[in-house]
Amino acid sequence: MSKHSDFVPMGDMLDLCDRIAEKMHDIEKEQFDADENLRVTVMHFIQTIGEAARRVSEEGRKAHPKVEWMEIVGMRNRLVHDYTNIDFDAVWKAATIDVPRLARELRVFLPADPP
Repeated sequence: MSKHSDFVPMGDMLDLCDRIAEKMHDIEKEQFDADENLRVTVMHFIQTIGEAARRVSEEGRKAHPKVEWMEIVGMRNRLVHDYTNIDFDAVWKAATIDVPRLARELRVFLPADPP
């Protein structure tokens, strides 16, 4: 896959990171724990980030080693395939720590106006 083609899933990842940031703005852990709709929405966005990451070429992944590609895809797989044992503390951590870090890293190398 070309660098240009990798911009599409990477751009999707950044968009989803931003959507999570919007949903999680000023949300405390207790609010997150009490709001099933929020938890499910954020979990879905994290799953979709993982699916987009899975679509980035090997060359694209190697070109951006600071992105934890395997961990992102692994989180997606756990959420999708082990859906009866969702660890919402891990989802909280992903949404509040990992996703903002991913967004910062994606912004470093994605064009401001991707094709």
